[in-house]
Order: sequence, then C-alpha cells, then structure tokens
Amino acid sequence: MEIVKRESVVKEFTNESELGSADQELLAEARKVMETAYAPYSRFLVGCALRLANGVIVTGSNQENMAYPSGLCAERVAIFYAGANFPDVPVLEMAITARAKDYNVKGPIMSCGACLQSLSEYEVRFKQPIRTLLQGQDGPVWLAEEGTKTFLPFQFFVEELKR
Repeated sequence: MEIVKRESVVKEFTNESELGSADQELLAEARKVMETAYAPYSRFLVGCALRLANGVIVTGSNQENMAYPSGLCAERVAIFYAGANFPDVPVLEMAITARAKDYNVKGPIMSCGACLQSLSEYEVRFKQPIRTLLQGQDGPVWLAEEGTKTFLPFQFFVEELKR
C-alpha cells in the first residue's frame, strides 16, 4: 500500500486592503453582482467575477430554482457565459464572494465540487490555472495561485476518458 498525499496552499490576507488594486476591483465586481442573486430558498447570495485575458470582466450570481438541481451556482453562470461569449479567451483570475440574508458569513466560502470540476475544464482547455480569490462578508481573503487543484486535488481529467 502507498499513501498519496496532496496539500493545498492558499495565501491568507487579513482583509482586502492588503491586496493590489486589480484584485480589489475583481472582488468589488463579485460583490456587486452578488446582489443580483436569486436565492429565495437558501437565502445565500454568491457573486463571481472573472477577468479574461482580453481584460474583460465577466460576472455571474447564483440562480436558484424550486427544483434544487435545476439552479446554477455563480461560478458556473460566469464561466459558461465567458465560454459562450468569449470562446477563445482564457480566464486568468476569479473572485468569489458571498453573504447570507440571515447570518454573517465569516471567512472565505468554497466553490462546490460541480463548480470546481467545471472550472477545471477551462483550466485544462487553456492550459493554465485560474488564480482565485475567495471572500465572505467578514474575515480574511484567500488567494489560490494554483487554481482549482488547490481545492479539488483529485479532480477528474480528460485523460481518464481516453482508452
């Protein structure tokens, strides 16, 4: 038997004032679009902002549906919009923010597995990680320089489909 271990490393900033202006701008765009979330069931609003290689910032917010699996998370709303409207332009970086209507979200929030796998597809497609900033309502900001593999170290790759 062999033990396989993969570690995740993030940089933690006390607050966003420690970040550069480009990162602050991306977080501000994520917070802005977060307010457009349609979340009547979870009452948990999430915003995502992507900076593309051409400088365009694409945003998305979570959109719920009474039939829970039919809704979409903010990350997939944003990445699928980018893929449909800018199909040949890589995503360089992403910021994700969240707040709840009934309580304070302390610290960074994590993307779900479906979103991480979807984002991973774009990293594979463009052969580069998506630098990721995560922030809750209060507390620190996390920066993952290595993209989705930071949070999904055993992700599914296309090579596993090849026979």
